[in-house]
Amino acid sequence: MSGVAMYASVKAGGTDEVILQHAPLVKRIAYHLLNRLPDSVQVDDLIQAGMLGLLEAIKQYDATQGASFETYAGIRIRGAMIDEIRRSDWTPRSVHKKARSVADAIRLIENKTGCEAKAVDIAEYLGISLDEYHHILQDSSNCRVFSVEELAQTGDYYLEESQSQEEQPIEGLSRDDFQQALTNAIAGLPERERLVISLYYDDELNLREIGEVLNVSESRVCQISTQAILRLRSRLSEWMND
Repeated sequence: MSGVAMYASVKAGGTDEVILQHAPLVKRIAYHLLNRLPDSVQVDDLIQAGMLGLLEAIKQYDATQGASFETYAGIRIRGAMIDEIRRSDWTPRSVHKKARSVADAIRLIENKTGCEAKAVDIAEYLGISLDEYHHILQDSSNCRVFSVEELAQTGDYYLEESQSQEEQPIEGLSRDDFQQALTNAIAGLPERERLVISLYYDDELNLREIGEVLNVSESRVCQISTQAILRLRSRLSEWMND
């Protein structure tokens, strides 16, 4: 169904039809996110949150804004699931603090040297062993969703905002600038980190499948992925602080 047809269906009250058609999308996103979450997170909770996100998408979608319903709904569904995960976040503050320390270390090292901060450099800067550094990455990966969706949350709700108020040129420019900065930051990742991000978010492989492609363990994929996200956080620190 095209965006215009979907819009007409929603406005005509065809909510049930839209829900049935896009329920598989909710499940697919839920299981994709589940691969990055601890065992305590239940897929049914994600699906329930995602269905609420789908309902919000149906309610808020405006075909005149140019985005397809599938694109808009995907953003709202992921956002609703991530919000649910945040609400039930059991992570000790110490884990979040250590993750921020890693991101800060990456930024300082790369600003000083002009080169990519390697794991051994980051561990040395933090005054810890390489094993301890890898444990921090593992804890960070297991405790919450360190994802590009979360990282780019600043830009995720632009479709919703554009429907509620007339966009000022400077606001649109800022969002475009952020998206371009994020794209450039991903392109500038070390090759293996960039490949993991691409396989996970573009090709939608799970961690086990990515491990098979790279011939490494699933836990190692977690470490590489988390280090990539923390590196992106460090390189986009000005945007994140704003």
